[in-house]
Amino acid sequence: MTAPGARRPAQLEIAVQDAAGARIAFAAGADRVELCQALAETGGLTPSAGAVDAVLAEAGSADRLAVLVRPRPGGFVYDAAEVAVVAADVRDVVRRGAGAVVVAALDAAGQVDVDALRRWTDAAVGAEVVFHRAIDTLADPVGVVDLLAELGISRVLTSGGATRSIDGLGTIEALVRRSAGRVQIMPGGGVRVGDISALVSAGADAVHLSARRASGDTAPSGPGGGASGFDVTDAAIVVAARAALDGVASGR
Repeated sequence: MTAPGARRPAQLEIAVQDAAGARIAFAAGADRVELCQALAETGGLTPSAGAVDAVLAEAGSADRLAVLVRPRPGGFVYDAAEVAVVAADVRDVVRRGAGAVVVAALDAAGQVDVDALRRWTDAAVGAEVVFHRAIDTLADPVGVVDLLAELGISRVLTSGGATRSIDGLGTIEALVRRSAGRVQIMPGGGVRVGDISALVSAGADAVHLSARRASGDTAPSGPGGGASGFDVTDAAIVVAARAALDGVASGR
């Protein structure tokens, strides 16, 4: 039990693409999963309704599932029709029982699209709203924390503007200081097990890994089916990440 006033231990979130990945992640010690599809190819897109239901069944409770809602690959400037699609998907995901939705939008000037975020937070009533790595494209990611807190954002997924989170450690530390507990700061992006201690020491509230490996499947996909093979969740990586987090918590 966390003592009054004490900081909660950092959580382990694993990005997964299906129920099998969620099952592996939870069995290996993940606190929460983020569900998306086409992670390697696009950075993640909105998963199907069936996938949400299946992963929620593995999670067992709403707070163990966050769902990425991103309508297409590419940049984060969305037109009115795309904003409407995201709002509809957010409502559906929350209705199905997810405890958090992961979204982000920028305007044509490259700043946070406040109108889109307000629409999506309204649609997500009853669930947490997470602002994803679109923050890493901003010239002043630290300065936007106040706005995100005002908009009701619960958590931010960020690499600190770097390709790998460990290389954005200074920005992550600055985000933690600016947030002052109002918004959870969760490093994600190229995180390796050996980085976890430093990220948690910087004040991270959670650590996000994809923990992927190639499936080894070499069956041809056929015309129009894309490349052969796919990624799966690697239990060994999740176990090692869990051990690293536990080691930080215990002072080992």
